[in-house]
Amino acid sequence: MPRKQRMYLPGVPAHVVQRGNNREACFFQDEDYQFYLAVLGDALRRYRVQLHAYVLMTNHVHLLMTPTDESGISRVMQHLGRMYVLYVNRTYRRSGTLWEGAKGVGVNKF
Repeated sequence: MPRKQRMYLPGVPAHVVQRGNNREACFFQDEDYQFYLAVLGDALRRYRVQLHAYVLMTNHVHLLMTPTDESGISRVMQHLGRMYVLYVNRTYRRSGTLWEGAKGVGVNKF
């Protein structure tokens, strides 16, 4: 069964939490944080989403973002997930998922 699609309203900030699978680490070295932020910045510009605040922890991420259209945040997270997981899997010679599934991703709208 596919996960329920999230709804984001243009101009309304959303708090997105992205957790490592099984709450395991998703950042291992300083370079990992830098790569994540670089990809995030690219995605934010590409999909016209404003980032107000972020926290990068060893095993999870908090992002406070405001989209200009209803698909912006979803596209940012999809792009970020693809690029960062590919980077981690290649860098650390691993395979499989890095991020927890849909029920582990919390979204709060303000």
